[in-house]
Amino acid sequence: MENTEPRADAEPVHSVCDILDLLRSTADRHDRVTIGNVLDAIGDRSYGPALLIPALLESTPLGGIPGVPTFLALFIALTAVQLLLDKDHLWMPGFIQKRSVSAGKLHTIADKLNPVAARLDRWFHGRMPQLVAQPWPRVAAGIVLALSLTVPPLEFVPFASSAPMLPIAAFGMALLVRDGLLMAVAMGISIAAVAIGVGLAR
Repeated sequence: MENTEPRADAEPVHSVCDILDLLRSTADRHDRVTIGNVLDAIGDRSYGPALLIPALLESTPLGGIPGVPTFLALFIALTAVQLLLDKDHLWMPGFIQKRSVSAGKLHTIADKLNPVAARLDRWFHGRMPQLVAQPWPRVAAGIVLALSLTVPPLEFVPFASSAPMLPIAAFGMALLVRDGLLMAVAMGISIAAVAIGVGLAR
């Protein structure tokens, strides 16, 4: 299923807590929540949430399921490519949009992430906005793409795939709340994450 028009039913999201509320409200409307349902809810121009959500999910028990980190990395890579190309609308192939999780599990995950989300929302807000204006989002997209490609081999090392997901989450958060300082921090974390990942993969 290709997204050719903006989603009129998308709810505005301006914080991590907004994203968790959106996931819960989406779960309330479905027995199983597909990725397509979530994209419909966040809107197909919301690149920040599209990077942040899978990176956060990888840090939950869901990320411990074999194959899930690689699937999340695929989603992130496709998002990063489209951000790099400055596409108007985020597109995902049907086989990705149809992947689903039970509404109850999504509720549980969102509830567990609440304390982290509240802290992130307190810490990060629109500072140094020049660093979230072009060309920096494209630079971030290139870095995120490179980081996502390290996830599949790292999945064979326990907990190693979380190393690239941390800066990916930071980039998504920076784009979401328009925080240029966090964008700069994410770039620094990326260098450390690549070094750690290479070390663990040896």
